Amino acid sequence: MISFPCCKINLGLHVINKREDGFHNLETIFYPVQWCDMLEIVRDNESAKGQVKFTSDGLIIEGNIENNLVVKAYNLLHQKYDLVAVKVFLYKKIPMGAGLGGGSSNAACALILLNELFSLRLTTFELEKYATQLGSDCAYFIKRGAQFAKGRGEILEPISLNLKNYFLCLIKPDIHVSTIQAFSGVKKRGESSASLKDLIQLPMNEWKNVIQNDFEESVFKNYPELEDIKNKLYDMGAEYAAMSGSGSTLLGLFKALPDLSEVKKNYTVFTCQL
Repeated sequence: MISFPCCKINLGLHVINKREDGFHNLETIFYPVQWCDMLEIVRDNESAKGQVKFTSDGLIIEGNIENNLVVKAYNLLHQKYDLVAVKVFLYKKIPMGAGLGGGSSNAACALILLNELFSLRLTTFELEKYATQLGSDCAYFIKRGAQFAKGRGEILEPISLNLKNYFLCLIKPDIHVSTIQAFSGVKKRGESSASLKDLIQLPMNEWKNVIQNDFEESVFKNYPELEDIKNKLYDMGAEYAAMSGSGSTLLGLFKALPDLSEVKKNYTVFTCQL
């Protein structure tokens, strides 16, 4: 079975406060983008139950395979359902450490594929509960769409947001922003009367002044090149530009795509019409 896990962008990201469990209460808008990986999962009847044969191509995936979220998704379901072995192939195109949620999307799609492959009959709600155990934004990729997220990012509420008349430009420099580093430097804003759920309904030409990613202030201090890219997006005519998640991808929304030939010489660039 094959799936094409997409990525997401964050339109605004408020860090409210730190919780007793060590996580942070957040507020953000998730929006899906069709920059996709390819994930295939098939039965492996020749291996013992609980085994995963994982291979990949495309971007190099570093680290121990057992820590890969696709493998963790299988192990999570195997604990309850005693699954037969599987072969997994992942073609990786979404950059890692980019604030685009590629790994979380892989995990969510793995849960969906395994549910279908083994006829587990898990509901969307049950899949979301499993996804939340794998990562804060994994549950988003079960439903996708435009969603207002709060809590750790797992409490989701669909919102009306149509960006179909806009072009998206994503610029990913060769910079990896550690999530731990990003959170350690961010200023918590506390409870705010101005919710992103309301701010996102304003005309886009007002977003620049009111929809903020709270990670930008501290991350830009450590990586000024990211701020330069954001400013460049505005110089090229972006209606709105921001960092996605905790970085390091910058997004720009345009009414018409500018000439990106020079930018593509130095950075990984993805463009699409939403």
